[in-house]
Amino acid sequence: MFCGLAAGVWLGGAEAPTKLVNAGFSPFAVSFCMVLGVFTARWTFPTLIKGTSYVFADIRSKKHLLVWAVLAGALWAVANTLTVFAIRDIGLAIAFPLWNANSLIGLLWGRVLFRELQGAPRSTIVKVIAGAVLIVIAAILLGFSTFHAGAGVVPHNAIGGIFAALGASLLWGTMYVPYRKAYLSGMNPLSFVTVFTVGELLTMFALVWFFDGGSRSSVFHLANASPYIFWLFLGGFVWVIGDMFQQFAAKYLGIGRGIPLSNTNQLWGLAWGALVFGELAGSDTAHKAMVLAGSAIMIVGALLISAAKASDAEHTSRNMVLERECDRYGLDYQQVLLAQTGDELDGPSRRCWWDYLILLAAMGIFVKLASVAAAPQLVFDRRWTAVLAVILIVSLIACGYLLHKRTRFS
Repeated sequence: MFCGLAAGVWLGGAEAPTKLVNAGFSPFAVSFCMVLGVFTARWTFPTLIKGTSYVFADIRSKKHLLVWAVLAGALWAVANTLTVFAIRDIGLAIAFPLWNANSLIGLLWGRVLFRELQGAPRSTIVKVIAGAVLIVIAAILLGFSTFHAGAGVVPHNAIGGIFAALGASLLWGTMYVPYRKAYLSGMNPLSFVTVFTVGELLTMFALVWFFDGGSRSSVFHLANASPYIFWLFLGGFVWVIGDMFQQFAAKYLGIGRGIPLSNTNQLWGLAWGALVFGELAGSDTAHKAMVLAGSAIMIVGALLISAAKASDAEHTSRNMVLERECDRYGLDYQQVLLAQTGDELDGPSRRCWWDYLILLAAMGIFVKLASVAAAPQLVFDRRWTAVLAVILIVSLIACGYLLHKRTRFS
């Protein structure tokens, strides 16, 4: 549960740099730079925490999951690009809650494919259904709120922005299927995200090539925009931290519960949009009321779902799914069962010389980009930026420590 909450804080902050799309950058260029930051971070954190020897040993033992991880990365890349269009067209504070309807999609796949909620008592089922209904109501309410003027942005393509956000919701909700499949097979989230990034990078390159002018795309001419590349890399880096917490939440709670909990990121997305970028400044009372009410309703829905505690019968259903996966791919059932509670058998975790080289390379990239970085030509509140940055750091330290203490990042 703490991982889910920490994921909300970091995933909310990760989208703030995408406001650069309003400074004239192509949405594809923004997304591609974020993916480059994601790629750098996904190789950095697993290397820092476990070492590449552990990661590659885990991957070799579950080769059947490689294609699933690449597929998940591809879905993420397309969804992330859609969110940039949504932010451009309807603003961060509005787009965020709309695409967070992905919890409904994740809930559906969790029930259909992985027997989540099977055998649950009626009270648990009621909480989950009520939470899902509230999320739908909130999404509709927030969608209609975009037709009000104000909010610091003029939605020149409100309909397109709504569909972009909902499309991202559909893809992100489906992306959790490979997540759950990997963790039911006993794969470590740190190993999964390492392969995940390959699908992200390849798909993002294809999107740029086919939809953003090919070799003429602004992505390949970003040297002139180097003062801003740092912020997009940073957005991808921040997103990875949130996603790693979300991965652990999905592993230990399931996608039906873990994803809604991490979707409290809408609260932090609203905070960044409204407090830092002033997206609600000058808006009328009705607009503010609809945005705040929609966000509050969606949070209540997510909390209802996350509060639906799994019963013994549900754990039995999960174990049946574990047996199915083990029989299908020839895995050791007892070893996979131990991995579900964070008690996986220790694999090789020694550091090799190339681990330190990876870490130094990642640090070098960020130092280089930071040395030429400049503040974006955007109006934003520096005091609120500092406050939210402190919250990010505190949540990382506190939840990272708790996760290490309980599971040693297994």
